[in-house]
Amino acid sequence: MLESLVANVRLFLVVFFRCFALMETAPLLSASTVPQIAKVGLAFFSAAAVFPWVLAAGYPLPDSVVDYVLVVAGEVLIGLTLGFLMTLFFTIFQTAGQFFSLQMGFGASEVFDPLAQVELPLMGELLNLIALLVFISASGTGKFLYVGVAKSFESLRAVDLVIGRNRIVETLVRGLSGMFQGALTISFPILGSLLLVSITMGLLAKASPQLDILMMGFPLAIGVAFLVMTAAMPFLMGAFERIIDAGIEGVAGLVGSLGRVSP
Repeated sequence: MLESLVANVRLFLVVFFRCFALMETAPLLSASTVPQIAKVGLAFFSAAAVFPWVLAAGYPLPDSVVDYVLVVAGEVLIGLTLGFLMTLFFTIFQTAGQFFSLQMGFGASEVFDPLAQVELPLMGELLNLIALLVFISASGTGKFLYVGVAKSFESLRAVDLVIGRNRIVETLVRGLSGMFQGALTISFPILGSLLLVSITMGLLAKASPQLDILMMGFPLAIGVAFLVMTAAMPFLMGAFERIIDAGIEGVAGLVGSLGRVSP
């Protein structure tokens, strides 16, 4: 194994750079809290695991240094693209939290998300953390690494990314439209309950103008939202798992379709 790796170090570097680029954008692994040395180590062992199969299947490498650098750049782009597409599905949970954070009274409460490297509303970060727990408990990391590393080398090469660029754009458009649809589906029960709270507060304000509805409304909206979220959590967990599985299947479908485009 070691002798084969040393003798084909150029091919191993191609495999390694795709794996490392995948770690840089994949859900959970791309967080700044994950040490860089851990990403390098995981990429190295992932590349070492699939390297014998890639070597046996045959991966043509150019003799020119410039062409070889372009191949490596293409492999890096493949890894970044696959990881980004999977991360795109996790924005569904962040967007769902953004939809009702303002209505709950948490519009000004934001926390730093180390995964997205941005400030997110409190409820968006809460749903994102729950989704990450579902992702880990459902072996999502292993499934995604299988699709992004082992499965992608079966049919996808650097040149396929250029040939099938239109399919990547179509996948991104479908992912963005599905993001808002999924976010609305997740947040709809809470948004509906908060709408009823707002209507109730409006009726109370008309019936009893002397009541301080503003001070009553904030804790009531927060309490109702958390109560509905707690009651709907079993259904939300199932929805989270379906969305994550759909994301992994979407990435796997894209890998297969791009591979079939190649002449």
